[in-house]
Amino acid sequence: VQQHRITATFLVPTMVYVLLDHPGRAQADLSSLQLIIYGASPMSPARLIEGMRVFGPVFMQLYAQSEAPNTVTVLHQHEHDPEHHPERLASCGTPCVGAQLSLLDDAGQPVADGEVGEICVRGPIVMQGYWNKPEETAKAFRHGWLYTGDMARRDADGYLYIVDRSKDMIISGGFNVYPREVEDVLATHPAVASSAVVGVPDEKWGEAVRALVVLRAGAQVAAEELMALVRERKGPVHTPKAIDFVDALPVTGLGKLDKKAIRARFWQGQQRSVH
Repeated sequence: VQQHRITATFLVPTMVYVLLDHPGRAQADLSSLQLIIYGASPMSPARLIEGMRVFGPVFMQLYAQSEAPNTVTVLHQHEHDPEHHPERLASCGTPCVGAQLSLLDDAGQPVADGEVGEICVRGPIVMQGYWNKPEETAKAFRHGWLYTGDMARRDADGYLYIVDRSKDMIISGGFNVYPREVEDVLATHPAVASSAVVGVPDEKWGEAVRALVVLRAGAQVAAEELMALVRERKGPVHTPKAIDFVDALPVTGLGKLDKKAIRARFWQGQQRSVH
């Protein structure tokens, strides 16, 4: 950016976090950036606000998936408004032109505003199917829609809020816990750079909430303090039973947080039900 005066780029949230935490960032001239498009995985609202302070009001979010590329919903630059609508920084926006979208339950029925349903899409952007995988194709296409696997709520203004992937949801003692909601709370602590929350085997609860946390350079915080923060904001069900401090979190080749790899550490030799 400094050398070529780049005006627009696409970054996954992990990349944004790395730039924000880079020791050379303060000396770099990034003033040419007019647009940072982000997507591919959820972004912490707390870190998004930090990014807006550093880079300016240049952020725009796109939500899609490989089965329905590349624009299912959009949160425009002007909709990133921490002063008047801070809650929308956790939103993936509203549907794009050309994409029909509905939040449906397993029976194919729309859910009410404020309730969690699966994001379902249809239209010309949707794939025909998985190559030579008829069973997976049939599972993805139900009731005439592509079921994306992303669970979300819609507010009264039509903005969508992804709570998590359906397979990442934790069922602890019969209660549904969406890891992203816990991760967003952890990100509000000034010592936390990033985190990953997963369900781990537990004899009493079936699954227990566990967090892996990466601290900012030079920062320290006790696990109990972070647990108390989550308990205050979300209640005891969402509070991690344990917190592990790690140097880094595993990511996929695309830079997405690799929850599958994290869960594998705790579920070796045990079968986890798919929610």
